[in-house]
Amino acid sequence: MVRIAFQGELGSYSHQASAETYPDHVPVPCTTFEDALDAVRDGRADLGMIAIENSTYGRVADVHRLLPHSGLRIVGETFVRVRIALMARPGVALSDIRRVRAHLVLLPQCAAFLRAHGIAAESAADSAGAAAALAASDLTDEGALASELAAAQYGLDILARDIEDTDHNTTRFLVMSRDSARPALGEGPTKTTFVFRVRNLPAALYKAMGGFATNGVNMTKLESYMVDGAFTATQFYADIEGHPDDPAVARALEELDYFTDYLEILGVYPADPDHFDGGHR
Repeated sequence: MVRIAFQGELGSYSHQASAETYPDHVPVPCTTFEDALDAVRDGRADLGMIAIENSTYGRVADVHRLLPHSGLRIVGETFVRVRIALMARPGVALSDIRRVRAHLVLLPQCAAFLRAHGIAAESAADSAGAAAALAASDLTDEGALASELAAAQYGLDILARDIEDTDHNTTRFLVMSRDSARPALGEGPTKTTFVFRVRNLPAALYKAMGGFATNGVNMTKLESYMVDGAFTATQFYADIEGHPDDPAVARALEELDYFTDYLEILGVYPADPDHFDGGHR
């Protein structure tokens, strides 16, 4: 029995990512990202599905900090288009709804729909959790905003689908594992993710990045974050397209290593084919 851990309740978008990518795996819902990573590390789960960034709201807080210390490796990525449904208890009509509950991040994404229907919004700790709480209640004037999976999970009726204001909101997830195996060079589009800290040298970051440009390696993400709350200790998280065994990537990483005092590869994994640039922008 293969198990996959994620942060959130059953019916969350992390659960949806897990179910769509690994439909035969048993879901293991966890309260926090730390709990999900711990579940993989201590063997209660075989894989972890971890949200890393969202196209509307940017990076997911704390995940960049947690990954280097998790003891796990990235073995895959997947993307979920965030489609929001309005759901209610069976027998309730859309005209009955006076308020909805959802995670604070979801509510602004449906502002136009809620305004058009005169529905008030209230924040909840978790959207799938709001759906679960609604299903356990006897409320007939309240709805929840969550995934269609949440409606199915908790026996709620969907009153409206795809009510988000924009149609491009997407969350990227990383698949974490205790297994550090990498795909072989040439097996298909590959991404490499790593973290690093530059040495205390003038223009060190500029020089470190130069190796990727001169070797034609496409860097798809570079983000900085503080280490232990210290302004003087900045760490960088990066994604590149390519495999460390590719000569161009190897040269770029060798040059990066010269200008860093810490460099760790977090994973070499197949790129999602629907979101792979192939070096072109």
